Amino acid sequence: MTTSHAFGVQGAGLGLRRSLLNEINAGPVSGADFLEVAPENWINLGGRFGRQFRALTERYAFACHGLSLNLGGLAPLDQRLLGDIKQFLDTHHIDVYSEHLSACADDGQLYDLMPVPFTDDNVRRMAARIKQVEDALERPLIIENVSAYVCFPGELDEPGFVNAVLQEADCQLLLDVNNVLVNSINFATDAEQYIRAMPSERIAYMHVAGHFDAEPDLKIDSHGAAVIDPVWQLLQLAYRQHGVRPTLLERDFNFPPLAELYAEVEHIRTLQRAAAPQALRA
Repeated sequence: MTTSHAFGVQGAGLGLRRSLLNEINAGPVSGADFLEVAPENWINLGGRFGRQFRALTERYAFACHGLSLNLGGLAPLDQRLLGDIKQFLDTHHIDVYSEHLSACADDGQLYDLMPVPFTDDNVRRMAARIKQVEDALERPLIIENVSAYVCFPGELDEPGFVNAVLQEADCQLLLDVNNVLVNSINFATDAEQYIRAMPSERIAYMHVAGHFDAEPDLKIDSHGAAVIDPVWQLLQLAYRQHGVRPTLLERDFNFPPLAELYAEVEHIRTLQRAAAPQALRA
């Protein structure tokens, strides 16, 4: 099992949102090892926010996590968006770029991440689109497993589909541990089996986040609460199974004091330190 590998970010990171800019800029660099942004929210941003962002890119390693490539959609890829993303990545010297294995637009932007049918045809189609993105950006594209609230008919289950796309596209995975748990509740599947089914050699980094319990059997991937114990336990399993990977805490709203977010980031570090010796003995 791999415990470390050459990659653009390392350790435990935090998702950067504009409301956190002042505090993070004023605080110690040690609060997080890297930061992650959705480039769509920062492209062509000037003024005070632009200056603050630029200052952070000079202090931290960065990853980008896209929201609107529409990999699973039927419309042609948005070449203007791809051009803007490439310029943003080049300007800020960011090499780590990921997107969701989902659809979000065709006739219009949905501002949500919609699931796709888990079919062999979709494996080939989405793999081709991933390669188009990589050609346009001149960088690898890392894909993320997504949370969902409906499951379309298809020949494959979700782990089988994700594995097939990774193989066909020859790309890497952003393993979102919270999304695995959310889907296991929403569709009555086995979260631990899902984690074990992922290919270790293709996992680039990981996400954890909090969610909202809408019903006993319905979880919403809100990113608006603290990470719960079952997600931490799945992260520990992922480290044991696949080795320690860079891992990011996502939080989109209901922000607590920054010290509380950094405490969750530190908990990631604690789990990474605990898992590393186990992985070396495996």
